[in-house]
Amino acid sequence: MRKEVIRHMRPVRIFVRSIRDAFKSVLRNFSLSIASILCTTITLILVSVAIISAANIENATKLIEDELSIVVYLDKSVTEEQIENIESDIMSQENVSEYTFKSKTEWKEEMSEYDDAFETVLNYLDENPLMDSLIVKVKDVNDLSETAKIISEISGVDTVKYGDGMVDSIISAFDVMEKVVVVVVIALVLVTAFLISNTIKLTIFSRRSAIEIMRLVGASNITIKLPFIFEGFIIGVIGAIIPICVSIYGYVILYDILNGHIFSNMLVLIKPFNFVFYVSAVLLVLGAIVGMLGSLKAVGKYLKI
Repeated sequence: MRKEVIRHMRPVRIFVRSIRDAFKSVLRNFSLSIASILCTTITLILVSVAIISAANIENATKLIEDELSIVVYLDKSVTEEQIENIESDIMSQENVSEYTFKSKTEWKEEMSEYDDAFETVLNYLDENPLMDSLIVKVKDVNDLSETAKIISEISGVDTVKYGDGMVDSIISAFDVMEKVVVVVVIALVLVTAFLISNTIKLTIFSRRSAIEIMRLVGASNITIKLPFIFEGFIIGVIGAIIPICVSIYGYVILYDILNGHIFSNMLVLIKPFNFVFYVSAVLLVLGAIVGMLGSLKAVGKYLKI
């Protein structure tokens, strides 16, 4: 019975001893550990900037896409029945999600509120020169141009406006920016793993005699590997602390300075809470995982076990 308990306790002892040895190794090789932690910190700060930028670009893209619509101006001669037919034809389009009817009277009131000069001119005219319209929302903005073209061919439609080439340019620009940010994040993660891996390699080299002795006395592969893996984990976690603080306080301050938007009210920033905590969690997990992966790579390649 006692032997059985000891056998079951052995993995726990190895686990605890590995954590202890990992902390000792970090302190013993302090200069190497600090160098790696600093590199990890700098890299994770850049990763944080990239993640925050990517999230806000995606948010801005979504907000702009939600605001994009097709304005369908109707012929002045259309009847109520024809308007109903036009509405039915528009809703039959697969990419159309909803529409709103806006009369020429509503347009006149809106334009008069927008600018006093418009109000003066419109009130001067005997007849309202504006046209009734339909504001059409689409499901997929990538098919906005094609949907607008189909609607423009419906009988009773005078003209269709949706921003034309500008819309396509905005969507393409945001897509490119998102892809660039993703590539940057991946590159930074790989750099971090490489730096931690090199630190662990140097640690392994400095402890090669101790490792040989452990092998000679019959230590298992996992017993030799675990301290290095935990060491990478510790370096990654410590390296993530400063980036987390910078992300939380930096983003909150930036949000307050910019009043929650960039350039215009259309480009709204994501509210700090709980966004900064999600970013912090990602940085902590990323630091820990990348540290462990860097260690695994070094252990597998240079211990040959």
